[in-house]
Amino acid sequence: MTGLVLTVPETGPGLVRELTGDQLAGLLAVPGLVRLSPAAGGRWRLRGNQRAGLVRLRTPSGGTVQLHLRPKLPVRDLLFLLSYSSDDPWRPEPVDAAESDELLPAVADLLARTARRTLDAGVLHGYRTVEEDLPLIRGRIRTADQLRRVGLPLPVAVRYDDHTPDIAENRVLLTALGLTARLPGVSVRTRQALHHLAGHLVGVRPLHPGAPLPRWTPNRLNSRYARVLRLAELVLSARSVQPEGGSPVAAEGFLLHLPDVFERFLTVSLGDVLARRGVRCAGQEGHHRLDEARRVRLRPDIVLYRAGRPVSVVDAKYVFLDRAAPSTDHLGQLLGYCTALGLPHGHLVYAATTQDGPTDHVIRRAGITVTAHTLDLALPPDALLSAVTDLADRITATAADTRPTVHPG
Repeated sequence: MTGLVLTVPETGPGLVRELTGDQLAGLLAVPGLVRLSPAAGGRWRLRGNQRAGLVRLRTPSGGTVQLHLRPKLPVRDLLFLLSYSSDDPWRPEPVDAAESDELLPAVADLLARTARRTLDAGVLHGYRTVEEDLPLIRGRIRTADQLRRVGLPLPVAVRYDDHTPDIAENRVLLTALGLTARLPGVSVRTRQALHHLAGHLVGVRPLHPGAPLPRWTPNRLNSRYARVLRLAELVLSARSVQPEGGSPVAAEGFLLHLPDVFERFLTVSLGDVLARRGVRCAGQEGHHRLDEARRVRLRPDIVLYRAGRPVSVVDAKYVFLDRAAPSTDHLGQLLGYCTALGLPHGHLVYAATTQDGPTDHVIRRAGITVTAHTLDLALPPDALLSAVTDLADRITATAADTRPTVHPG
């Protein structure tokens, strides 16, 4: 059965297409991929929904719908947002011209090139604790287990450290290489390179599908793996496409939720600047409460702390500010954050492709000011990071003399 291929831009009016009931069921089985609305002539309008990537859905009757979700940002700019990290900032290499408009092929090619440079220096080995029953003593005897045995003293319950390539770093990398090679939209050349690189990791076990990623701690020994592991973790986390209600509709692909990308970039880049000023950025904390009974939970995007107390709060908005003032919902959200944290000033940061000056909005009868900022994501990397520094200056200027306040109940 011939599959349907659709390219949906993130912004704009979208596209209008005729869809069969089977194709519509496949699209509706995974909520949030696109926004669907009826159009004239029994057709359907598909518009972007703040997601980017490529997803292939298998419909209930066995057909396929392949969605190319194109971001409004150029792929090279989006890759920079994805790759930025406070402990090891790095810039992705230029993507191939033929792949510059497609996110998944660009990410796959970048993963292959980064993995090749990493593995050319050799496969990382480490020590892994193993517990086995052996006919000889190796390492340390597991005394409690051995004493429970009845009869012959063999085999011996032992525990030892094995020097092996089967460590967390290599398991994450191998799994990402294998999964990326199977994703739709990856070129034959890149697919072959990914398979070849996976062949270097002999003796490494891939992760089970759906298993949580094992933890790895950056250190001197694995520092050369840091860049490729960030890419690998990105691929593994962005691959998840969850059908609604456990539907049997199969889905595979590479999908980014762009508000999360923007929020993560803002948290990390602001934290990098503010850490040098004695201010800590904490993202997505869930322990804040709005009411005295502590029943209403709040989860601000970013809370700034100095000497252990909150001094400001920031909310990242991956939407264009196309009006004179933020929406009532956005202002109300910041008002709640400031009230719960005892702060007189909060900040909204909007993604944009132009740089406008900040605007202050004093909330009546609350004594709280919300400042709206824009961050131009179309700037080159150096200029964008400079704009983040300017943003940090403006935020800390309002937080410098902040003291926790108690509002009358």
